[in-house]
Formats: sequence, C-alpha cells, structure tokens
Amino acid sequence: MPKSIYNVLVLCTGNSARSILGEALFNHLGQGRIRAYSAGSQPSGKVNPVALETLGKHGVTQPEARSKSWDEFAAPGAPEIDYIFTVCASAAGETCPVWIGHPTTAHWGIPDPAHVEPMSARVEAFEVAYAQLERRIKAFLALPLETMSAADIKAAAKRIHEEAAAQE
Repeated sequence: MPKSIYNVLVLCTGNSARSILGEALFNHLGQGRIRAYSAGSQPSGKVNPVALETLGKHGVTQPEARSKSWDEFAAPGAPEIDYIFTVCASAAGETCPVWIGHPTTAHWGIPDPAHVEPMSARVEAFEVAYAQLERRIKAFLALPLETMSAADIKAAAKRIHEEAAAQE
C-alpha cells in the first residue's frame, strides 16, 4: 500500500544553509505529501540568517528552523525516513549513521553560499542555491513515487540532479 506522506531528510555538514533551504522547500512544495527535515554531521548550532531571508523573499516559511545533528534521526523514536538527499560533498562522503528503514539516498551537490563575500554576493549565492534546489525538488515531487521502486527513485533522483546541473 502506498504511503500518504513521505519523510525526507536533507543533509549537509553544518545544517545552516543549503539543507535548511531544502527542508523548507520540500515542506512548502510537497503540499502535505512530504514531511521534510534537515540535519548536519557537524551542525553549526545556528541557521544562517541569509537562508531565512531568502526563504522569506519567496514566501516560504520555516518557523521551526534550527541547526541539528543527524544523530537525532538515527535515534530510537525518530521518524522513519524514506529519502535522504545530501546537498554538500562533505556530508555525502562521510560515514552516515545507520538509518531506520534503509531510506533511498541521492546526492544533489549545491555550492555553499554561506561564506561567499562580500555580503551582496552572498545574498545572490543564496538565491542561486534556492533556485537550484527548487528545480530539483519540483522535478522529484513530479515523480509517481507511489508506484516506483526504490531503485527507480534513486536513478530518477540522480538523473534530476544531472539534468539540472547541465542547465545551470
């Protein structure tokens, strides 16, 4: 029986910028079909304010945004995750916790906007990261997840990233 809500975890090392954008976009665009979370392998402990400003400019709210460890999602009682997306190369290359339910994983590498200087360039870098994630997430949400195998979803997520990257 197909699920009615899929849980998505967006990972990055610091969980302060790209993964926060991804979590908010999945929740916003998923329209109740997706419940997204974000986490980091080495969370910074704070959300980058430019990430929240970027989301606000696009009418995407993320009132509960916080930088948190991926260990929260590997602990007993954590939500069972269906799909994991790494959005930075560091997190993609790290040894991850053992995830309950063995979720489907994909890597969508997005350049880090958090340390771009000067501030005007950082704001633009966040806009670029937002657009890159939005493009991929919309394409992923258009998939008939309910009728696809895990292998087909993994292949589709990889193809979505490759096609989007070729256009950017």
